[in-house]
Amino acid sequence: MTAVDPSSRTASPDRRKRLLRLSPVALLLAFACIAWASGLGDWLDPARLGPYRKMLLAVVESYPLTAAGCFVLVYAVSVGLSVPGASLLTITAGLLFGPLLGALLAVCGATAGAVVLFLLVRTALLSGLEERGGQRLARLVAGLRNDGFFWLLALRLLPVFPFWLVNLAAALLGMRLWSYTLATALGIVPGALVYASLGHGLEAVFENGLQPRLTALSEPRLWLPLAGLAVLSLLPVLWRRLFDRTETEDR
Repeated sequence: MTAVDPSSRTASPDRRKRLLRLSPVALLLAFACIAWASGLGDWLDPARLGPYRKMLLAVVESYPLTAAGCFVLVYAVSVGLSVPGASLLTITAGLLFGPLLGALLAVCGATAGAVVLFLLVRTALLSGLEERGGQRLARLVAGLRNDGFFWLLALRLLPVFPFWLVNLAAALLGMRLWSYTLATALGIVPGALVYASLGHGLEAVFENGLQPRLTALSEPRLWLPLAGLAVLSLLPVLWRRLFDRTETEDR
């Protein structure tokens, strides 16, 4: 009769638990790869809406609540799957719902999708990283928990990194959920208003038989104010660092 190693019994449930924890992220990655490979992001281009816009506008007018709910769901799924070009959906929202309501729906959809992705990644991966990361990662996580709201707010105001990458980084570095949600919702409001306003103006472009060009999105007059807001959002962090350094030197 062979002896059974007791450690193997404990290892098996632990391995099973780890696989169960990772399975949602694995499914999410699989769906995201399919979305990227199929070119789904290309269909988010508002220029493709030209032939269908009157039909879509009629649907929005006839079923406003259903249309708004479906749009928020589509936006949340696209963000959750990290489909590229989600910002183009905000332009579409402006075209279909107007600049203010379109921006509001985009903020709701983007925040919901970002929160779902955040929770999935944090549940699946953070505990394992904290176990392996040691003191250095622990200090980084503590710093992000203290100042994470302001850093994330700055990155949302001025999206120098892809939206999905910031979502993953915030989850992996252990940011608090309430800080993450609030910073995401507040930070994307200015950009959402800009995109939705551009989308609202597309109707006149289509009516004149022209193809929309989104080169205006790269103009400094749009992004410099957002950069200024991003810098302002980091002032509390800089002030705290300066105050802590001064206090240390006085000792």
